[in-house]
This record gives sequence, C-alpha cells and structure tokens, in this order.
Amino acid sequence: MSAEEVHNRISMLRVERGVSRKDLAGALGIHYQTVGYLERGEYSPSLFLALRIAEYFDVPMEVVFSLRSFPRLGSEAVK
Repeated sequence: MSAEEVHNRISMLRVERGVSRKDLAGALGIHYQTVGYLERGEYSPSLFLALRIAEYFDVPMEVVFSLRSFPRLGSEAVK
C-alpha cells in the first residue's frame, strides 16, 4: 500500500443512485473529469472535498473512502 493511496466507492455510489459524472461534478463544483480521476484513484481529494462527497451521498465518510481496498461485493469478506 502506498503511503498516499486512498480507495473509494464513488463510482459504485454514483451508479447505484443514477448520478452521472457531470451531475456529481456540478453538485460539488468541480470539473467532471476530476470525478473520473477520483474514481480511478488517480487523484486523492482534499479533506474538504471528501467530506462534501460523503455529504452528497448522505453516508459516513468511511463508506466512501478507506486506506485499504474494499472487499468485492459477493466475496466471503462481505458475507
């Protein structure tokens, strides 16, 4: 694990709720390409942006972000 690596569930939450990258970007006041960078882990958000993303999806920040990779849905670790 890289010292700066942050895993996220932005894509899963966005798709689950039917929100496009452009819609999410507009709600957060960021460029839609930034959403893609965040989803792919190519960019780590500031604390302020991370809190705004969690607030947008109305979930605790730990649901969206983690220092460890999230278990795959349907894996034994999730059951």
